[in-house]
Amino acid sequence: MALTKDEKKKVIDKYAQAKGDTGSPEIQIVLLTNEIEKLQQHLETNIHDSPAKRGLLTKLAKRRRLIRYLSAHNAERYSKITKDLGLKK
Repeated sequence: MALTKDEKKKVIDKYAQAKGDTGSPEIQIVLLTNEIEKLQQHLETNIHDSPAKRGLLTKLAKRRRLIRYLSAHNAERYSKITKDLGLKK
């Protein structure tokens, strides 16, 4: 369920804080969100794929931690990313 190089590049270009930025919380959150969506689609057809379920839960937890970090350290960037992705606050 990995993202293609082009999908990652689009996300990085859109959310990068500076040139060469690949690890800011916003980028990580968007990449995880895309991976989560792909895993959810996979699990709709492959209900009994336990390793995929575990991977989905791991990615959800990691995204939750990154969102919590962003909300504590930069409220403006937090509100922008949650609005862009349509995530609950």
